[in-house]
Amino acid sequence: MYSVSSSKWSLYFVLSMMLAGASPSIADDLAAGQPAPDFELPDQSGQLHSIEDYRGQWVALYFYPKDDTPGCTTEACEFRDNIFAFKNLNCQIIGVSLDDESSHKGFAEKYSLPFPLLADSKGTTADAYGVKANMYGMTVAKRQTFLIDPEGRIAKHYATVDPETHSAELLADLEALTKN
Repeated sequence: MYSVSSSKWSLYFVLSMMLAGASPSIADDLAAGQPAPDFELPDQSGQLHSIEDYRGQWVALYFYPKDDTPGCTTEACEFRDNIFAFKNLNCQIIGVSLDDESSHKGFAEKYSLPFPLLADSKGTTADAYGVKANMYGMTVAKRQTFLIDPEGRIAKHYATVDPETHSAELLADLEALTKN
């Protein structure tokens, strides 16, 4: 027999999976070897960036929900603290959220972030990468990363990210990929 409590748990499970980024999306279709969707977005200083600007080097394109929140700050600071290791592997770190340039500017200055934070205020790039989601009544980018190779193809998609360990995980994967 179907009960109300089991339907509540089913709804809870579905909602939890959606919030965790487990729902099917365009990102699920962006497999290794496929071209990374292009974009043109301003950073915290108003300078425009495109994926084409980074041909010839690796790109860690990381999406995050909101500037200056605990998990997003931890993740950004971990990338900051490992920036020289990424540079040694010819990898550019690029953060993307739906926050505007002004918010990114304050966030980057407050934590001395030495990489571009792109303002995807309309959510078009988050849509193209399949990471736009509604959380707690707000539209945000899900915390996911795309490692893009020097030819502009997706090398790896990280659909699940732990802000505290993601930078080290990405570095280890990048080191393995660049040794081949």
